[in-house]
Amino acid sequence: MLFLAQDGITNGAIYALLGFGLVLVFAVTRVILIPQGEFITFGAFTYAALSSGTLPRTAQLACALGVIAFCVELVSIRHQLSIRRLVRAALLFVIMPAVIWLVAMIAAKYSRSVPANLAVSLLIVAPIGLYIYRIVYQPMAHASVLVLLIASVGVHLALQGMGLVFFGAEGMRAPPITEVAFSIGPLRVTGQALAVYVIAALLIVGLWLFFGYTLYGKALRATAVNRVGARLVGVRTVLSGQMAFVLAAAIGAISGILIVPMTTIYYDSGFLVGLKGFIAAIVGGLGSYPLTAMAAVAVGLVEAFSSFYASNFKEVIVFTLIVPVLLLRSLAVPEVEEEKD
Repeated sequence: MLFLAQDGITNGAIYALLGFGLVLVFAVTRVILIPQGEFITFGAFTYAALSSGTLPRTAQLACALGVIAFCVELVSIRHQLSIRRLVRAALLFVIMPAVIWLVAMIAAKYSRSVPANLAVSLLIVAPIGLYIYRIVYQPMAHASVLVLLIASVGVHLALQGMGLVFFGAEGMRAPPITEVAFSIGPLRVTGQALAVYVIAALLIVGLWLFFGYTLYGKALRATAVNRVGARLVGVRTVLSGQMAFVLAAAIGAISGILIVPMTTIYYDSGFLVGLKGFIAAIVGGLGSYPLTAMAAVAVGLVEAFSSFYASNFKEVIVFTLIVPVLLLRSLAVPEVEEEKD
């Protein structure tokens, strides 16, 4: 039971991070970020490639998406074109990906430091979230939740196909972040599991400080509470959406970096992991970070014990957790008449 509980808490910490990213994006933009799993895969492959001394293909993907985003931006501002807006778009969508590619080449050739590889991996993957938001979600920011959900499914399928093209069907694995290990009674705690706990705790504290004590964090909270009200008091909702997607991509990349030393990651592995983070977010109500964290740990524990007692039905049991939650919520929420056109 102790070994299973340890495994469940380790997985639950990762699911909590993914759940935070999903809650953040949904609260700010009303987008259910199904492609969160692809950020896991991209982060894992980027870190594994840098650890092996090869240039990660995600740098090329970031450049390609940046060029597409630049073209979309030019079409959007064609009637209000100015030197300032053109320079800003070029810096954000063309020059920045080129600089990231250069940094990735230098890191792949010379860096063998785990913290440096981790930082470069985040530097490569986080802007991908920004470019995806600009290409897909920003033009339809005022669409209904259903339309945004359908768009998310399309983005997930597209990114999964890109993952197959850029990374191939072969799996990848990376060395652990640290080799430290110690025993607590009968339990042996590995350095990788310890890194999961520490990084998850630091991210939770960091997000709490960011949302509670920084101007941009408060702007994101204001957008989440009332999008129209936030715009009326001067909060740029487009910037809030961009920041939410960058944070979600970074959180997904960190989750992938934490997972890839423990299991082999394939181009489509992130989807299943991301779904479990989605279960945690749904159980937490898609709005509460503490509830999401507790639900994620519960999902991890259920998965760990199910893998031991009923391994054939592990995924079924985990995903069935969402059914009673949805039933209870449907009974608790009063019936609302559908809006008429």
